[in-house]
Amino acid sequence: MEVLISNWSNVESVPKTYIFPPESRPGKLEFPVCNDIPLIDLAHNHPDDTIQQVISACQEYGFFQVINHGVCENLMDDTMNMYKEFFKLPGEYKAEFYSNDINKSCRIYSSTLSYDTEELHYWRDNLTHRCHPLEEYIQSWPDKPTKYREVVGEYSIETRKLLYKILEMICKGLGLESGYFEGEMSKTHLLSVNHHIPCPNPRLTLGMPVHSDPNLITLLQQCNVPGLQILKDGQWIGVHPVPHTLIVIPGLQLKVISNDRFITPVHRVVTHPKEARTTIGVFLGPSPQSLIKPATVLVRSEPVFRAFTYPEFFKAFSAGAKCDAQLALNQFRNKL
Repeated sequence: MEVLISNWSNVESVPKTYIFPPESRPGKLEFPVCNDIPLIDLAHNHPDDTIQQVISACQEYGFFQVINHGVCENLMDDTMNMYKEFFKLPGEYKAEFYSNDINKSCRIYSSTLSYDTEELHYWRDNLTHRCHPLEEYIQSWPDKPTKYREVVGEYSIETRKLLYKILEMICKGLGLESGYFEGEMSKTHLLSVNHHIPCPNPRLTLGMPVHSDPNLITLLQQCNVPGLQILKDGQWIGVHPVPHTLIVIPGLQLKVISNDRFITPVHRVVTHPKEARTTIGVFLGPSPQSLIKPATVLVRSEPVFRAFTYPEFFKAFSAGAKCDAQLALNQFRNKL
């Protein structure tokens, strides 16, 4: 069977290797929708109030949506259309980028770690590439559709600016020095796009695994097709797409730096029976050399976590924790 699901046609049933055990599959089509997700206006006239809204959202919900964020709506639409077109391109072209090597600067894949060794597959294709510095990586990106590099390059620059703006607000809200998250702490900049074709039976499979983001911070642009779900109070709740808003998710590294003040939400993606779904994720994360630890000014007695590097965390994530980021992080908790 063709590995990339975007190359499939006339799918009438879910293949066996995409059917999850009863305890792991969604099991139903209808889920409650979360109607109280914080919606933060970044152009608010009172910046201090906005900062407190961001901090409260990170502590109480673990994610929030932003409006008036500075990323042009036309640019958001053009970038989304680029990806919808990309996944419709001939399989021969997309195959040029197929790889299970996580160190490759630009790749398309459909697995969690390795398609050939995993027992079950997620109902998605993923295109991921590095974005910063742009001049170093842009030549490895797809050159189709036309203007892909031009449009996505601008999008990566503008969303990076937005993430740094939000991180600076977090600095002020937590009492950290200005620029605390710049440099090695956020050197890794990835753009990751998930594409899910219509699924004949969404009750049986998942578009993405149950997970928490292991990076520093995530920016997510949804399309108009629902699918993102957050685990809140032990219940899966849908995050309804709102046009031209962007979802901000603090990653586990930010949870560590905040000395466990911030929540990093557990989330997943379910599939849709009739419509394809594409989402754009922008991730900032630490360099391999960066030492991740609670910020000194936030530690009153003993830090909740001991210091570690991202390679140490990823080793725990991919080995003993079996890709459970929260479980991997627990290995670095101090016993207080």
